[in-house]
Amino acid sequence: MQIDETDRALIASLSENARLPVADLARRLGLARTTVQARLDRLEAQGAIAGYTLKRGPGLHPALRATVLISVEPRATAAVLSRLKSLTAVETVHTTSGRFDMIATLSADTTEALDHTLDTIGEAKGVKASESLIHLSTRIDRGS
Repeated sequence: MQIDETDRALIASLSENARLPVADLARRLGLARTTVQARLDRLEAQGAIAGYTLKRGPGLHPALRATVLISVEPRATAAVLSRLKSLTAVETVHTTSGRFDMIATLSADTTEALDHTLDTIGEAKGVKASESLIHLSTRIDRGS
């Protein structure tokens, strides 16, 4: 996949506001509307742009967020992932290298709900250990 500076500028503009009309993007980039549309189509077809989404404002963010570091028993990754997938409070899960095997991001509206999810993760078959980090404040958010 080849992405040039114009593609990067197009993606940067969409990252700021994914609702910008193609005509506005074209004006910003100094290109024809049809050229911008063709670039968007190509970037989507190549998988560089996977979709367009809503970014929640502060009023819609859950009250609590946490990161959970998870150590998994050998050959239990699939079972643990399946369990994590079933928990609605789990937003993302990444596999990692190092002391922990996975990192999960959670959200909850109450401390009780967060505590329940943390307990459920810790008790899941195949989880050797977990460590939770409660998010206190957001200092940088680039919208990813």
